[in-house]
Parts: sequence; C-alpha cells; structure tokens
Amino acid sequence: MICLKSCVEFGCLNFGRGVHVDAFKFGLNANSFVGSSLILLYAKYGDVDDAYKVFDEITPKDVVVYTSMITGYAKIGDHRAYGAFWVAGNMQQEKLDPNRVTLVSLLQAAAQLELLHEGLSIHAMLLDVELVAQMREGKSIHCFIIRTGFHLDLVAMTALIDMYSKCNCLIQASKLFNRIEARDVILCNVMMAGCLYNEFASEAVKTFTEMVRKCIKPNIGSILNVLGALSNLKDKKQGRCVHGYVLRQGFHLNVEVANQIIHMYANCGCISYARQVFNQLRNRDLVSWTSMMRGYIQHGQANESIDLFRLIQREKVEHDSVALTILLQAFCQLGHLSLAKEVHCHLYRAFFKRDIPVINSLITTYAKCGKLNMARNLFENATKKCTTSWNAMIAAYGMHGDCVNALKLFAHMKEENIEPDEVTFTSLLAACSRSGLVEDGLHTFRSMTEEYSIKPCEEHFSCLVDLLSRAGKLEEAYNLVKFLPSRQRAQALGALLAACRVHRNTEMGEMIGKNLLDLEPENASAYILVSNLYADGGKWDVAAKIRSMTKEKGLRRTHGYSLIELNEHEKGVNIS
Repeated sequence: MICLKSCVEFGCLNFGRGVHVDAFKFGLNANSFVGSSLILLYAKYGDVDDAYKVFDEITPKDVVVYTSMITGYAKIGDHRAYGAFWVAGNMQQEKLDPNRVTLVSLLQAAAQLELLHEGLSIHAMLLDVELVAQMREGKSIHCFIIRTGFHLDLVAMTALIDMYSKCNCLIQASKLFNRIEARDVILCNVMMAGCLYNEFASEAVKTFTEMVRKCIKPNIGSILNVLGALSNLKDKKQGRCVHGYVLRQGFHLNVEVANQIIHMYANCGCISYARQVFNQLRNRDLVSWTSMMRGYIQHGQANESIDLFRLIQREKVEHDSVALTILLQAFCQLGHLSLAKEVHCHLYRAFFKRDIPVINSLITTYAKCGKLNMARNLFENATKKCTTSWNAMIAAYGMHGDCVNALKLFAHMKEENIEPDEVTFTSLLAACSRSGLVEDGLHTFRSMTEEYSIKPCEEHFSCLVDLLSRAGKLEEAYNLVKFLPSRQRAQALGALLAACRVHRNTEMGEMIGKNLLDLEPENASAYILVSNLYADGGKWDVAAKIRSMTKEKGLRRTHGYSLIELNEHEKGVNIS
C-alpha cells in the first residue's frame, strides 16, 4: 500500500506496474485497498482502461473502490469522463451510498463535460441523498439551498462553483461564492477561472483584487488567471501593476507566468515590453517563443517573427506545429509564397502531413498568395478534415470572388454531415458580399439562425450590412443596423458609411458618421471616413475640423499596403 501510494505521489508508473505484477502473483489484486491505489496510479497517467481492468478484478467492491474509479474517470478531462456516471449508477444498484469524495468527483466530471443536469442532481445529493428523485429542476434545488441554508464544506463548494461556471451558470456560481466567508486560494482561483470561461474578464479582476484585499495570498494559478483577464481587457495600466506584484513576489521566475506576461503585453499593444520580458527570461520553453512570435504577428511585424524562428533553430529548440502555423502566418503577411512552399515540403519530410492545423494554415496562405488551385488541391488531398479545414477553403473561394464554389462547398459540407460554425457563415456572407449575391447572402443568414440556431455576432451583421450596402440597398442596411445592440454596431456602421460615400448619400452618411464617432471616439479610421464624406460633399471646413481632432487626440491611422515577392531580395528560412 505505502509503496503504491509513493508511486502515485512521485509519478513512478513503471515501478507501479511492477508492483501490480507482484500483487497479482500473491493474489492481492482483488484486495480493495491495493486495487484502489492501482486505479489512482493508472488514472493519473490517463490509462483509464488499465484502471478499469483493476477495478473489475476487485471483489467485493466498497465505497472506496467505486470512488477511486469515479475519481479516475473525473480526472481524465475528455469524453471518457462519462464513465464516472456509469460507475456511479452501478454503485447505486449495489445500494452503496456515496460519500463526500464520491460526490465531489462526480461534480468534477460534470464540470469537465459541461453536464448541468447531472451536476444539479449531484448538488441535490449533497443536500440529501433521498431528495434526488424529488428535485430534478435546477431552480428547485437552488431554492432548497436558500430555504435550508445547508452548509457544505469548502471542497464541495469549490467543486459546485466549478461545475456551475463550466455549465455557463455564472450567476449561480457567484451566489455560492459570495456566501462563503472562509475562502482559500483554490476557491478564488476556481471563481476567477469561471469568470474567464464565461467571458467576464472584469469580474475575474475584481475577484483577484478582493482576494488580495482579504489577505489571501495568490499562487501561480491566481496570477495566470488575472493576467489572462487583463490580456482580454487589454488593460495595460493594471497589467503593469500586476507585473510589478509578480516581480516583488518572485513569480517572474516561473516560465508559465512569464509566458502569460508576454501574451498580456502583446495583447495590450506593448510589444516592446513583451520583448523585454522575453529577453530577460532564462529558462524559455517553446511556448515562450511561440507567444513572442504570435505577438509580432498581431502587430504586423512578420519579419521579427521570422527572425525569432531562426533563433529557435540556432538554439536547437524542437519546434512543433504551433510554431509552423505562426511561421506560415508571417509568410502570409509578407506574401512569401516560396517560403510557404518550403514549410509544405517540410511537413512531408517531418511526417507532419497529417497535422490538420498546419494544413489549414497552408490553405489560407496559398489562397492569400493568389494560388487558389494549390489551396484547393491541398484541401482535396487532405486525409483528415475538420470544420476549420472547410472554413479555410470556403474563405479562400470568397477572397478570390468565387462565391459559386464557396456555396457549392458549403452544400458538400452539409452532405458530409460536418456541422458549420460561426466562422463558416462569416466566410459565406463575406463571399456573397464580394460577389454581390444578395439573395444567396440573405438565405445563408436565415439558414444560420433558423436551421443551425447560431446567434449572429458583430461580424455576421457587418457582412450582411456590407452585402446590402454594396447592392445600393442603404435604407434596408440602415434599418438592420438600428436594431443591433450598440456594442455590435461599430463594424456595421463603418461598412455602411463607406457605402454612403460610394453611392453619394451624404445625408445618411452624416447621420451614420456621428453615430460612429460616438461609438468609437478613439478609432482614427472612423474620423478619416467621416472627414472624407464631408470633403466629398464640399464641406471642407467640417472635414478639416474632424482631421484636426485626430491630431489633437494623437490618433494615427494604420496604413494599408501590398507586398510582392522578389526572388533576388528573398531571405530563406532553413526548416529542418
């Protein structure tokens, strides 16, 4: 027993297998204590099949054995976690009552699988095992908790909050969290992670601030969560404050924290700060390199990203498919077709040819470099395709103005029973807009909402407004914009304003321009659009005034540019 527990603790799987063989020789494999330790050992390394074989050999099975197997399934982290509920069902048939550890593990499994109904049922069991049949509705269970004021221990409450958060029930998770006075760092981390999971980054930052105020010392998990939240919010000021805290507490020596700081600064537009952190990091891992490369891509500095890849090779760091995908994005930005072909050849030499993300990036790169045929051949010859593969090819047809083939590919996608997502419809609507196929675009939009129940986002509305605007249907486009929430209007208003200028509808353009400047007072492109509209209408004084406002605010427009590849100036990358 002690030997097996040491194997679990110190990660000695092979030694543990040897102990298993000895246990089998002496007939101890059916012992519940030995078996439970073996189950936990195998499950820790994701070998749930061997764990279940051990479980099957144990006779008789008690609560500890069932709980060990349920815990093993719960920690797997994929679809196999469903096994936890199957084992729990067998446990009930044996008329064995679950203990607290059993129920917490079941909650963890429900959180992994985002099974709200099962989680609510377990919540009821935590309250009273006999109430499961009576309390099936989530609201009834919640009301029961409020009425009885039932006290749950900290571990169970943490598991409940995690389950509700991952099932998109952040309100219930927050209510449970706010009821707890004696909080620990793990509970706060779970709450912050739940806020991030549900895209409430500002709430995650508030939780961290409250945690520090209550003298709960953050750990590495806390720092990673708050940096992730600030990265999403693009809050440079608070990000620097947290960076200072990290330096004072010595967390900067942890490579995961340093990588997250690099990502945060890159997202906040401070690429030079990100590079400083990267340069000072001694024990860089591949994530450090790829985070910095991706940051340069975000800021349009593809050459810097390529230089970093050369450094990776010089320092003999083993690259992966993520690094290759980012490298392809850099080549795509610079229009380096021949270097993209080198990556393509490398995929075959290094047996990466079945790596779906890299293949998808290659499809996009070839399409953006004007080689639609190469993109199509790559797509058609791919041994495996995911939804992103189909999306990449649909987008490739769209950017080349071939809406007919984009729609045909979408029809083929449906025949293959591939479920489309939001990106699929964004690509289709953009393709219809470029080709001026209004009816096809409207049909696609209706299909998205009615057939696939996908809620339209800002990009979808913007594409639809652009579609109507290009066709000269400005009134219909404006009526659509008026029904949008204010936070989803900016992109659509920009497309409509550009169309007003093309179709010389100055009156509507002025009205839309004012709305756009109210929504995006820090967007330089919005000021330029409005200024150009007034200039076209002969209102030079107003145009000049708006231009001067951009200078006063220190706003600078990002200029567009095109690149062509010149062989004599090309600098290669040796991908080996």
